[in-house]
Amino acid sequence: MSNTVDNSKRRFLTTAASVVVGGAGAAAVAVPFVASMLPSAKARAAGAPIKVDISKLQPGQLIRPEWQGKPVWILRRSEEVISDLTTLDEQLLDPASAIEEQQPDYCQNPARSIREDVIVLVGICTHLGCSPIHVPKLEAESKNLGSEWKGGFTCPCHGSKFDLAGRVYKGVPAPTNLVVPPHYFIDDNLILVGEHAPKGVA
Repeated sequence: MSNTVDNSKRRFLTTAASVVVGGAGAAAVAVPFVASMLPSAKARAAGAPIKVDISKLQPGQLIRPEWQGKPVWILRRSEEVISDLTTLDEQLLDPASAIEEQQPDYCQNPARSIREDVIVLVGICTHLGCSPIHVPKLEAESKNLGSEWKGGFTCPCHGSKFDLAGRVYKGVPAPTNLVVPPHYFIDDNLILVGEHAPKGVA
């Protein structure tokens, strides 16, 4: 048996071990650093789409889930409300929702919705960001809105008014209609708010 030491082999093994250990150390340092640049779980959750069950939502009822830290209104409209929408054009600043940023293209219609009976809106006034109040037609007199009020939303901060499609009335501080967020129906009773429908889904 030879006692001669193969120095070249020893150098190779030492170098290889150093590379492996050094690489592992670099990875251990890099992982927390890269992870620190990723959004937190809370931040991801705040921007994530939300599923909303509307199976118990009756005509005239409004629910207010939160998406991206903003209130979202989901209102089921009655046949009467749907009919009333077509009578308001002369009173509205932008009845046809001509500003594209106000809603996805699949909601650029008189009802501003995928289904006429369900409207989805971001509940923030387009004037200075207050959250308007839902005022049904039956409450018009108590809110001093007059007998012509067909139901809608009024901003408690500066008096802006919107109809039940989120369209802004003329002569109020708000410059544009309420925003319709991206959304789609997963099925008849479940809405996903925060994403457009995947290709092939109506």
